[in-house]
Amino acid sequence: MLTIWLRNEQTVCPLTFSVRRTIRRSARGAFRMLGQKGHHAVSVLVCDNAAIKELNEQWRGIDKATDVLSFPMEDGEKIIGDIVLSLEKAYEQAEEYGHSPAREIGFLTVHSMLHLYGYDHIEEEDRVKMRVMEEKILTKLKLLRG
Repeated sequence: MLTIWLRNEQTVCPLTFSVRRTIRRSARGAFRMLGQKGHHAVSVLVCDNAAIKELNEQWRGIDKATDVLSFPMEDGEKIIGDIVLSLEKAYEQAEEYGHSPAREIGFLTVHSMLHLYGYDHIEEEDRVKMRVMEEKILTKLKLLRG
């Protein structure tokens, strides 16, 4: 079972019931598809571009807004880590990529969950593995492109 602590610290985009449900479904879908067992927890902070830009600069040294940040827990057994998602950026990217906000929010949540469980996309081989797993999870959740 995955407990999700969801906190909203932005006022740019409404954090509707539908958005909350998409985040929870996506995180739990990734958890299940990765074969995780037992009781775990993840925190999800929903913010805007300004807040995530600050965090991106602080933690990665990159002075620009990003879409999602993942902070795995060191030696975390029950608490797997923190996700910071810019809802503002998610809506921008959904429009840019021509798919629904639900698909983009789901993608960013799944992407971040995979990071928390050790997936990465620095090396091409790892990037391909991560993309395959993302699409597998999103397809199962019926969060399709377009």
